[in-house]
Amino acid sequence: MHLPIAKAIINSMTLTEYLQSGRKTASELARELGIAPSMIYQYRMGLRTVPARRCPDIERATGGVVTRKDLRPHDWHEIWAELKEMA
Repeated sequence: MHLPIAKAIINSMTLTEYLQSGRKTASELARELGIAPSMIYQYRMGLRTVPARRCPDIERATGGVVTRKDLRPHDWHEIWAELKEMA
């Protein structure tokens, strides 16, 4: 049974929604990812696309609530074929 994945899909949200929920601050998330808080801001505002290599880290850091699909809605299926099979 794949309950954690199902739970993540049900509770899926954008990075902005996640941070607004109060689960973590942008600074906490940035610290956990080893990047500057300004990068989180740029991702949230659409000023910079989240690099594909960074998406799994964000997905893990948010407990699967912000998914790779949420972070890369237009090309996730081209990057992570295994997710396409699960959809």
